[in-house]
Amino acid sequence: MSRIGVYLAHPRPDSFNHALYEAVVDELRGRGCEVRAHDLYADGFAPLLTAEETGTVAAAERPVDPQLALHRAEVATLDALVLVHPNWWGMPPAVLTGWVQRVLVPGVAYKLGTADGEPVGLLRAGRALVLNTSDTPEAREHEEFGDPLERIWAACVLPYVGVTDVRRTVFRTVTDSPDADRVRWLRQAREQAAALIS
Repeated sequence: MSRIGVYLAHPRPDSFNHALYEAVVDELRGRGCEVRAHDLYADGFAPLLTAEETGTVAAAERPVDPQLALHRAEVATLDALVLVHPNWWGMPPAVLTGWVQRVLVPGVAYKLGTADGEPVGLLRAGRALVLNTSDTPEAREHEEFGDPLERIWAACVLPYVGVTDVRRTVFRTVTDSPDADRVRWLRQAREQAAALIS
């Protein structure tokens, strides 16, 4: 049975991000997966990296709050990850950025393998699906900004921790989208989630 972590970063329960999250969780559970679903805002995940967490003792060995300990222990056991969030200023929301900085730490998600800082990823999750929403048209995104979220997830974060198969879809533009598009996008999200385990 596949064990998959699904992480949502959006503060409004009526958002399309929530609908994507619920569709993915439902699809994966319906296919017999063990799903660890986390709505980071609703869970009150504290995103601020503390001074103690940046000390010289290995991050995995420092005392941590129970919620953080749960996330660290859990992420190490996953077969795949799903990250659902909007594009805000070319970045994930702060709660998800904080989750990355506090959970994907040395000794949990990676270790530095050489003196030049080349990492060795420790996560067993070889696959990840990133589902983003955006109100920026695709042409403008690429011409003016160069799709920074693609760089963040597929170049900077996920390969660093050992995730080599990074799949990403952007649903746009969401604010003015008709219901028919949203229905189609939710179906697409379900199909992509199912493809993680096939």
